[in-house]
Amino acid sequence: MVRHGAFAYTWDLVGDPAAVTRIAELGVDTVTLQAAYHSVRATTAWHPRHRIVHAEHAAAYFRLRPDRWRDLRLQPPAPSWAVDDDDRFGTALAALTAAGLRTEAWIVLTHSSVLGRSAPELVVRNAYGERFAHALCPAQPDVREYALRLVQEICDQYDVPALMLEACGWLGFDHLSAHEKTGGADLSPGARDLLSICLCPACSQALQLDVDELSADIRRLLDRELQHGVQVGDQLVDALGIERTQALHNHRSAVISGLVRDITAAAGGREILLMATDDPQVTGPDVGIDLAAFASPPTAYTVKCWDDEESAIARLKAAAARTEVPLVANVNALGDRPAELPSLAGRLVTAGAQQLRYYHAGLASPARRAAIRAAVQEVK
Repeated sequence: MVRHGAFAYTWDLVGDPAAVTRIAELGVDTVTLQAAYHSVRATTAWHPRHRIVHAEHAAAYFRLRPDRWRDLRLQPPAPSWAVDDDDRFGTALAALTAAGLRTEAWIVLTHSSVLGRSAPELVVRNAYGERFAHALCPAQPDVREYALRLVQEICDQYDVPALMLEACGWLGFDHLSAHEKTGGADLSPGARDLLSICLCPACSQALQLDVDELSADIRRLLDRELQHGVQVGDQLVDALGIERTQALHNHRSAVISGLVRDITAAAGGREILLMATDDPQVTGPDVGIDLAAFASPPTAYTVKCWDDEESAIARLKAAAARTEVPLVANVNALGDRPAELPSLAGRLVTAGAQQLRYYHAGLASPARRAAIRAAVQEVK
């Protein structure tokens, strides 16, 4: 049997007695429920109190116990929007559990502009010395402690069978921001990846390279593309060489695998579902790693299948060929062709997915909800 699940926000459920029934009507057996999350603006089509929720900053939606955070440099803020409830995750979890829906905690670890602005020394720093406030650097000990405490607090307070980990590594240059004005530079994929390399003090020390030389080379390559149109290309190895690229990948892998290992220990036997992609060059919410050689394999890898169908199938097949760790397909029900969702779900399972998670129960229109129902019925 294939496990079908749907992502949901706490504000989809809290304050709406009919929300659990609507999710159950999709036919899913699992809900991936937001416990700690970044800023977002979301529609809530059926909620009796609101239609738009503007989560202005990253926040913890579980019960915050101040005494458990006093010793940490980073402390998650509480939300102040939508519903007056200091334990929205717990309230939503109780409602879903009462309806027989298996509920896993969805935790965003290193994506927080509010914390990045409060502690700029702990964020990703590019070769120009510019800081990305949205991207906490996981090589920083304070960021690692923050991520582990999030997990510990959720596991201590709630009986959830699994944790879905998002942003368990570095975020980079690509980040939808207020009035984004970077598209006109026509940056190549390689240039975007160069801009995403973190050279903060923690990363610079761990890389075991001549970081001054590396930084200068990155700036030279980027300026040549930005100012003269000479593109870097797609692959970091072509820009930086094998030795430096491998050192970068080794550093990232060591930090991410160490964090996953410690989270697994803190989770007390719960399943760990890691949002990942099989490319150590990648930065973002899905961590870039070598699936075949990752030192701390989770219970399952969650593979994003949000682009065109053929690309999603190819990515799933490639991942299945590279690892024996089970795969969860993260399927976008908000795409351009919702009617094709049942076919895509079936093909993803044939390609190697053992589970499916549909994005997103609260954001989907009636037509997209119907497509999720059809996909669940189609793939058993």
